[in-house]
Amino acid sequence: MPQQNAPSFSEMIAECRRSAVHLEMRDAYGIAAEAAEFEAWKRGDDRSRHDRAGRRRAWLDLVAASVVRGVTLRRARIVSEPVSEYIRFEHAGTALNIEAGESIRWLPRRHASDIALPGNDFWLFDDEVVRFNHFTGDGASVGPEVRREVEVVRLCATAFETVWERALPHDQFKV
Repeated sequence: MPQQNAPSFSEMIAECRRSAVHLEMRDAYGIAAEAAEFEAWKRGDDRSRHDRAGRRRAWLDLVAASVVRGVTLRRARIVSEPVSEYIRFEHAGTALNIEAGESIRWLPRRHASDIALPGNDFWLFDDEVVRFNHFTGDGASVGPEVRREVEVVRLCATAFETVWERALPHDQFKV
């Protein structure tokens, strides 16, 4: 359940000392801040996917600053195939995340059937705290949920590492 008093993502990544991992499992997101970019991309304008100074600048700067202070950032995406139009959009912009210091891998959903996965996308910080991301059916964010229970952390850590081992590095995953 989303929490009203959850710390911001920026606060959580600022407190992170060693590692931040992110598991994404949706084939589409309805993030309002990127809607115009997505529509432009669908019309053939892919400038935003290469724009280091645009809307994504704050995120890319945050990643780079975290990496400089010693935090390893890894993101794994479980995707259906053929991939959705939104996943193609994400894939097209992933190079900027990698340049900023994130490691990103992709796992076709058919290779995830025997993995115990939590019900929501999440971030796991320093193998200590989980930040679940909750979304509506249309993919709009409805807020985070922060959990610290050992069994929840263990589930997420195990799920992420299993996905990571099976997933393809970005440069090897073709859409």
